[in-house]
Amino acid sequence: MKILIGDDHVLFREGLRRLLEQLRENATFAEASNFDELLDMAASTEQAYDLVLTDLRMPGWPGFSGIGMLRDRQPNAKVVVISASEAQADVREALENGAAGYIPKSSSVKIMLSALDLIFSGGIYVPAAVLRDGGESDQRSAGGGVIPPTDPQLEQLLTQRQREVLDRLREGKSNKQIAHELGLSEGTVKIHMTAIFKSLGVRNRTQAAMAFPQSHSA
Repeated sequence: MKILIGDDHVLFREGLRRLLEQLRENATFAEASNFDELLDMAASTEQAYDLVLTDLRMPGWPGFSGIGMLRDRQPNAKVVVISASEAQADVREALENGAAGYIPKSSSVKIMLSALDLIFSGGIYVPAAVLRDGGESDQRSAGGGVIPPTDPQLEQLLTQRQREVLDRLREGKSNKQIAHELGLSEGTVKIHMTAIFKSLGVRNRTQAAMAFPQSHSA
């Protein structure tokens, strides 16, 4: 497995590399200290990476469009954000721009390894801290919310909380109404919406309702 790490802190890159060696014994690594360097390395026709890890707001960071730029240059790689930020808006923007997961730097070693293992398996990792408001308790991994890998049975793609959100979406309710009924913040509802769209391979609320016309949120 070939892994590209982009972060402007040398000690963090070194620690992350040692951590990843526990997950993939024969992994090889390349490192970049700013976004321009990271993008140049990703654009190399001589290297195809399996995983690209990028920090937010490192020197040269162009905004969340940078995730798409990395994906364009490494279409077969999973691009994962590892950041000190735990803001809901940052997580949502990262997922909407194609990130396969968002791992806070405050995560424990166990959670980070579990998150990356999930991502390697085809899932999408969302940090628990982002979902933990208003009684949110639908967590399906060590420390985070899980969007499972693609499955022919659409019900299996969604957590129960996501099915509850989707049921209300199908009823034509706004994010504000959904948040009120489920006891969540609007930010958390938006993150669930993003997760639902990515899981079902759709781009908007109408397509989501059509892709999954009946849900069972018992």
